[in-house]
Amino acid sequence: MLLQGLKVVEFASYIAAPGAGGVLADWGADVIKVERPEGDPMRHVFGDAKSELTGNPTFGLDNRGKRAMVLDIGKPEGRDALARLAAQADIFLTNVRPAALKRAGLDEATLRAANPRLIYAMVTGYGLEGPDAAKPGFDVTAFWSRAGVAHMHAPKGSDPFILRTGVGDHMTSLATVSAILAAVYERERTGVGRVVQTSLLATGVYAVGSDLAVQLAFGKLASNRPRSAPFDPLANFYRSRDGHWFVLNPRGASNDWQVLCQTFERPDLPLDARFATGKVRRQNSAALVEQLDATFGGLDYAEITRRLDAADQVWAPVQTPAQVAADPQAAAAGAFVEIEDGQGGAYRSPAAPARFPGADADRRPPAPGLGEHTREVLSEIGYSSAEIDAMLSAGAAA
Repeated sequence: MLLQGLKVVEFASYIAAPGAGGVLADWGADVIKVERPEGDPMRHVFGDAKSELTGNPTFGLDNRGKRAMVLDIGKPEGRDALARLAAQADIFLTNVRPAALKRAGLDEATLRAANPRLIYAMVTGYGLEGPDAAKPGFDVTAFWSRAGVAHMHAPKGSDPFILRTGVGDHMTSLATVSAILAAVYERERTGVGRVVQTSLLATGVYAVGSDLAVQLAFGKLASNRPRSAPFDPLANFYRSRDGHWFVLNPRGASNDWQVLCQTFERPDLPLDARFATGKVRRQNSAALVEQLDATFGGLDYAEITRRLDAADQVWAPVQTPAQVAADPQAAAAGAFVEIEDGQGGAYRSPAAPARFPGADADRRPPAPGLGEHTREVLSEIGYSSAEIDAMLSAGAAA
């Protein structure tokens, strides 16, 4: 495993920071998840007793392969144990707000004074500085809404719509992993760790950075448009006669327009003055969408895909989650990994989006139970059996 020997203490909850810890664990790091006595709220996502669903695949995605312990930092013994754990770690990963960490003596200055090699990774909603730095934030608020992502994706005139679970969080997870590994590389040269910080807000800005670069440079940006009148009618969604949606995304030169018309037996379209150049096609996008809707709507999906592939066009089906799960190409790309279910079986889950040929982990241990490894970890950092018993009795650990 690539990161074998790297010790990560994760004092975090929900998705963005635990997702970063999950990727590091997938790649071989020893990730110790420290939770408060009530546990990470994500443990209870599928806690409805009336549901016939069992297991918690959302929690399992971000926490597989970790070790888990419970410490109550409201008690001196719990705070001391977490500080002692950080003193022997390579990375301290947290999304607890800085003021609370400082009150508990778990702030960066305190922990790095005891362990100068420590990389202190902070995941926040809005960053560490500025008037709103202390505000709480989830991906739908800081990433999706405040960063402008929701507005830019909703076609002009339509209402904003909600973000699916964890999208901005997991992009922030990947940014956090990148920052941590950059700091690990720097530490190899200097011998000293550092603070690294990511935020849902900054990740959202970067996610729509190609468009925001235009806004920043020119002071204005075109709105997203509906499918019936897109900016580029060739880069658009269409539906086959038998009801399958797909998306076209030509390479940008007019050659693909000519090829598309030949492929679908519409030699009349390039001769139409409304569609002769890219500029006039954009000006008459609604009319061209009507023509292409009629063309594609007269063919079955299998025939459309055959023609598009034969012409080497850039396109893709609009797949449902069930279709993605059954997609052999997604499997071949390494998009899935098996997680042990703790009962001798396994279930599939999304994999971290990178492959290491010859070192890929095709199967991962399950997410740990709450406090499953508390005794084990406390023993590893020097607590005696009697001291551990005393902490458990006092409620400082569980």
